[in-house]
Amino acid sequence: MPFENLSEYIEKLENIGELRRVSTEVDPELEVAEVMRRMMYSKNSPALLFENVKGYNIPILGNAFGSVKRLEIALEIKDFSEIGNRIVELTKMKIPSGVLNKIRMLPKLSEISEYGPKIVENGPVQEIFETENASFNRFPILRSFVKDAGRFITFGMTVTRHPDTGIRNLGVYRLQIINDKQAIMHWQIHKRGALHFDISKESKNPIPVAIVIGSDPGTIFSSIAPVPEGMDKFLFAGISRRKGVKLVKCRTIDLEVPANAEIVFEGTVEPSNLELEGPFGDHTGYYTPPDYFPVFTLKGVMCKKKPIYLTTVVGKPILEDAYFGKVIERSFLPLIQMFQPEVVDFSMPPSGWFQGLGIISIRKRYPGQAKKVMMGLWGLGQLSLTKIFIVVDHDVNVHNIEDVIWAVTTKSDPKRDTMIIENVPTDTLDPASPLLNYGSKMGIDATTKWKEEGFFREIQEEVTVDNETKDLVDRKWTQYGLDPNTTIS
Repeated sequence: MPFENLSEYIEKLENIGELRRVSTEVDPELEVAEVMRRMMYSKNSPALLFENVKGYNIPILGNAFGSVKRLEIALEIKDFSEIGNRIVELTKMKIPSGVLNKIRMLPKLSEISEYGPKIVENGPVQEIFETENASFNRFPILRSFVKDAGRFITFGMTVTRHPDTGIRNLGVYRLQIINDKQAIMHWQIHKRGALHFDISKESKNPIPVAIVIGSDPGTIFSSIAPVPEGMDKFLFAGISRRKGVKLVKCRTIDLEVPANAEIVFEGTVEPSNLELEGPFGDHTGYYTPPDYFPVFTLKGVMCKKKPIYLTTVVGKPILEDAYFGKVIERSFLPLIQMFQPEVVDFSMPPSGWFQGLGIISIRKRYPGQAKKVMMGLWGLGQLSLTKIFIVVDHDVNVHNIEDVIWAVTTKSDPKRDTMIIENVPTDTLDPASPLLNYGSKMGIDATTKWKEEGFFREIQEEVTVDNETKDLVDRKWTQYGLDPNTTIS
C-alpha cells in the first residue's frame, strides 16, 4: 500500500536507518541549509529531521528524498519507468469486443478507476485553520545563502486551476517571503502556473492559489514531474502511487488540496501587483538575478496540530533535486519513446542541472535521423528548454559520460554534425543565455555517419577482444594473483 502521509514515510525511513534526528538547536537562518548541503554533498547521507528549531515549535524535514534508494522506498518501485508505462498503457487501451473479453477487462478497469482523486469532507490538514491570524512567520522558512534576498519557501507545491478547462496543476515554484501576509511567486514564464496566471490577467481577476507543504511521497513527486499537457496533476499522482489522492476543499478559495498535507497556505495572486524577487542561490550553482514577479497574498492557513515543515535546498549540483530529476528521466522514458520510437535510452546528467544537457541513444535507420530526434524532443513539453542534446548510437551507454565523450570525439565532426538553433526559448535560470528566456540551442550528432550524411571514408572498425582470448583469460583469472574484484571484460 502507498504511504498515506509524510509521517508514515518518516517512520519507514527511521526503521531502516535512513533518517537522522538532530536534537541540537539549529537556526533556519542559514544554518539549517548549510547542514543540509554538507550532508547532501556527502555520499549516502540520511534524511534529516531537525527537532529543535530556534524560535519555532515545528520540526524541519530535509534531504527526505536525497538518494535513489529513498525514492524507491517513497514510490514503492524499483523500475521508475513503470510509471511512464502506466500512462502509455492508458493511451493504448481499447474497449474490448464480446462479453467474455469485457469480463476479462474488469480487473484492469477496476485498478484504473482507483487512480482518480477523491474529494472527502475533512482531513488531517484541517485540524487547525486561521484567517486573521494567518502568518508565514509562524513557520520555520529557510534562508539558504547569505546573499539570498530573504527567506524562501523552496518545497511548496503550488496548486492552480486552468481558468478555462478546470484542469488542476501542481508545481514547485519558490516563494520569497516579504512579510507575514505576502510572498513573491517565482513561476517562470514557461510553467503551467504562470500560464494560468496569464489567462486570468485578461479578466483582471486574482487567481486562487494554494501552497501545500508536505504530503504523501507520490503526490510530492507528481508536483515536480512534467506530466503531459492536459493531464490533471492529482490524477498523475494517483497513477504514480496506484491509488487516488484524497482531497479536501480549501476554506477561503475555490481549490482542492491533499487531505493529508502538513500545511496549506491559501491565497490569491493579483495580476497588477508585481514585486522585485531575488537574488536567490539556485540549482545552477549561481544566484538568480532579481526580476519582477507577482505577489501571493495569504488569506488563510490550514495545518495539522503538529505539522512538519518539509523543505529542500538547492545550489551547485549535485543536491537533492538531482535525484528527483533522475526519477523523472527514467519514468518519462516510455513517453519519449511513444513520440520518438527510435529512442533506446535517455539521460540528463545532474551536473548539467538537467535542463542544460540531454543525451539520447537511438537505433539509427536512415540518414539525418539524429537531427530529427533532437528537433522532435525540442518540441516536447519541458524538453523544449534543454540547451544541448547529444545523440549517440544504440550501443553507447548514455549514463556513462566516458562512453559519451568517446562517441562525440570519434563520431562527430564539428562542422558537419553540430547544429545551432538561434532565437529560441531558453530556461529562465540559464546563467549563460544572452537574454532572459531567449537564446540558442546546440545539437551534436555523435552517431556513426553514413555516406548520405557526407562521410565518404571507409568506416573504421571498432576494436574488440576476440572470444577465444577472452575465454582463456576468464578461465585463468584467479591464477594470475591479481585483484579478484577487477571487472572481467
